[in-house]
Amino acid sequence: MRNPYDVLGVSKGASEADIKKAYRKLAKAYHPDRNQDDAKAKDRFAEASSAYEILGDAGKRAQFDRGEIDADGKPRATGFEGFGGFGGGRGGGGGGGFDFESAARGRAPGGGGGIGEDIFSHLFGDAFRAAGAGPGGPQRGPVKGEDVAAELSVTLEQVASEEKLRLSLPGGRDVDVVVPKGVVDGQTIRLRGLGNPGGLRGAPGDALLTIRILPHARFTVDGADLRGTVDVSLEDAILGGPIRVPTLTGAVEMKIPPMTGSGRTFRLRGKGLPKKDGTRGDLLAVTAVMLPTAEDPALTEFARARRAAKAG
Repeated sequence: MRNPYDVLGVSKGASEADIKKAYRKLAKAYHPDRNQDDAKAKDRFAEASSAYEILGDAGKRAQFDRGEIDADGKPRATGFEGFGGFGGGRGGGGGGGFDFESAARGRAPGGGGGIGEDIFSHLFGDAFRAAGAGPGGPQRGPVKGEDVAAELSVTLEQVASEEKLRLSLPGGRDVDVVVPKGVVDGQTIRLRGLGNPGGLRGAPGDALLTIRILPHARFTVDGADLRGTVDVSLEDAILGGPIRVPTLTGAVEMKIPPMTGSGRTFRLRGKGLPKKDGTRGDLLAVTAVMLPTAEDPALTEFARARRAAKAG
């Protein structure tokens, strides 16, 4: 895969927010549901998802920046000083970093692929295996299975509780998944090895799982924060005091000051959605002062007297 920074179109110093914004833009543009007749869009979508899988995770991003993993998230081979350090065999001169003859001692009669081939296959992957190890060698390596696309609709309560959910993949396979911390609506997660089976000795493909967060009757989502309206009685709005505020994990008590009007916003820390770093977002509670539903003579008389006093 290409460099994930190039795939998402961001610089190496891009912030987490910029990376997330770039990914969501590409995911929306190339999602398979919107481009069913465009095979290239599916590839771009998968490429963007793979790039975000690395850059959207602080740990993997740091590993990639240090050169510890490649653009596919796989560890890079280390411990070799270049091809010039390879020895020339038992009778040759030069540096003795690698003994080809020793590596080839396990070769089967007739020149079939032996230990040496296995070593190069491990280092260089399918490109070496596809090219073959010489006359009569294999001409085609293992073929990885195709990726499959799936969607999972979740509620905010399920995201907040990090609930384990049962998912049915194309082909009838059922797996248990946990919604990852920091997930956003429309994000695609790569489930490695859960796609279609590969060819002979080939690894299975992956499942590209798109998360859909269902609309909520009370809350709206702003990153990891939630925003919702809380009803406040007239007497509580005037006198102040503790009120009960609904959250995704149960109601909590919040104190408001006297003369709290509608539209004031109070922040309840840690009552939002989980973040990647293990912390949680906040709940922004917006007050809505409620009048009595039935006629209140005392309140009516108070209002009349107050109006008359202002008019006088």
